[in-house]
Amino acid sequence: MHDLVITNGTVVDGSGGPSRTADVAVADGRIVAVGRDVGPGRRTIDAEGHLVTPGWVDIHTHYDGQVTWDPDVSPSGWHGVTTVVMGNCGVGFAPARPSEREWLIQLMEGVEDIPGAALAEGMSWNWETFPEYLDEVERMPRVLDVAALLPHGSLRAYVLGEGRANGEATADEIGEMAKLAREAIDAGAVGISTTRTMLHRAKDGELAAGTTAAANELIGIGEALAHAGRRVFSVASDMMDLQGEIGWMAEISRRSHVPVTFQVLQVEFMPDLWRQWIDAALAANRKGAWLVPQVAGKPASVMIGFSSNYHPFAEAAAYRDIARLPLAERVARLRTPEVRAAILADDGKRRGMAEVMLGNIHKLFPLGDPPDYEPGPEQSVAAIAEREGRPAIEVVYDLMLQRDGQELLYLPLLGYAGGGLSAIHEMLQHPATVLGLGDGGAHCGVLCDASLPTFMLTHWARDRARGERIPLEQVVHLQTRRTAEFYGFDDRGLLTPGMVADLNVIDYDALQLEAPEMVHDLPAGGKRLIQRAHGYRATVKSGAVVREHDESTGERPGRLLRGPQPAPGASA
Repeated sequence: MHDLVITNGTVVDGSGGPSRTADVAVADGRIVAVGRDVGPGRRTIDAEGHLVTPGWVDIHTHYDGQVTWDPDVSPSGWHGVTTVVMGNCGVGFAPARPSEREWLIQLMEGVEDIPGAALAEGMSWNWETFPEYLDEVERMPRVLDVAALLPHGSLRAYVLGEGRANGEATADEIGEMAKLAREAIDAGAVGISTTRTMLHRAKDGELAAGTTAAANELIGIGEALAHAGRRVFSVASDMMDLQGEIGWMAEISRRSHVPVTFQVLQVEFMPDLWRQWIDAALAANRKGAWLVPQVAGKPASVMIGFSSNYHPFAEAAAYRDIARLPLAERVARLRTPEVRAAILADDGKRRGMAEVMLGNIHKLFPLGDPPDYEPGPEQSVAAIAEREGRPAIEVVYDLMLQRDGQELLYLPLLGYAGGGLSAIHEMLQHPATVLGLGDGGAHCGVLCDASLPTFMLTHWARDRARGERIPLEQVVHLQTRRTAEFYGFDDRGLLTPGMVADLNVIDYDALQLEAPEMVHDLPAGGKRLIQRAHGYRATVKSGAVVREHDESTGERPGRLLRGPQPAPGASA
């Protein structure tokens, strides 16, 4: 008798092939049969009218600290994700001497907007080296599997010292970094990550460590990946120095015979630049490189509201007077005529981030509930203000007070040139790209894109109204077999006998993202934006039902993945 049988579901198996009605049988944590009349199970889930898919494999997250205290790995664990890769963008917490811990926390806080107090209180720091960090991660049972990249920033600080973290490395220092990188790979790191974008800055304003590292350093560290099986070199790029960046990335891939992935986003001022980067990668691949552009499934955006970290009134003197009040008290004051008039009249609202927001009023939108991530121009704050015949800044203020001050406005900064998602649609369907950039665990005060796997189904496969949709089977493939194979996790991402039994049972018609909300559930009362979904009938990890009807069951079968995972029947 099988441990679990899922019956009568519409199986979308992750291959990209046509869906079909079938049963799925699970035993000893593996899929043992897919078809009709597979036999009885000790437990049965009737999936009639529901989708049955592999668990989602999310390759771009920042749970490096959170995995040491949160067995639910939320919010990703709420959205059907069963495997995550963390350590992206060159930031993380190992290797780290005790004297470097505070520095690494402020680096992560600045780059990824994770509250430093939460990290300081939540992490055990029972490690110094990267292998020791992996051992610590392995100790905690959790709802999903985790894998880790070695972050260039922490590696650089460990070898050069935090005072020289952006200095020029000597040949000996590059050699030491390469040696430590190889130790990390041997211990189970799935690759190495770095950042090359000027937007990534620590809390102290300094560039993230490694941003300006010379090409010979990156190539030298990358050589640690050679002869280690399937590993990945991951790059957060600002897409500026096309030839220079493509050059050293191609050299790493050729020397080490591993894929190098780099982010590609549409920028407003050069809306077709992303095509140049993909074309350059393909040209390098024709000469023996292995470059894989990593693309987002939704725009890079900022959530603006009185509960968010950003809004255009934060620098107004009358707002600063009440900024530390609890939200309910603050909203009550914000609704008084005298406070409203004082804030709207204050020129402080036109400085810094406020200037960016107000300069993009034509692409600032009420997000709505359920959220609409591809609104038309007629839904913008600018259009609302014109229809109502009043200043846009007043419209912003009043919208942000809705839902008792919890309302969020949506500002898509990247990926929305032309007022829609046509570029993202094209990137997602490009055969050379891989889906990522959901950033689970990061940017806690301004966005929540860990919900990307659910959005991929609700928006791209089912609900999109302002352009072509993407076939459901392809959407499932993009975040299951495609991402799993890219990292050499060959034992998952497909519903076929022998594979790890990671599955989702989804009420597709009812699947819905809820509106993001700000909560204070991190250690030390740290705040973060979260976004829940409803419609996940069940999520199964290694044969155990970890969530049912969008609620945790308490099962914790997840483990640390050390390096690539062999396909069923293959040797490790």
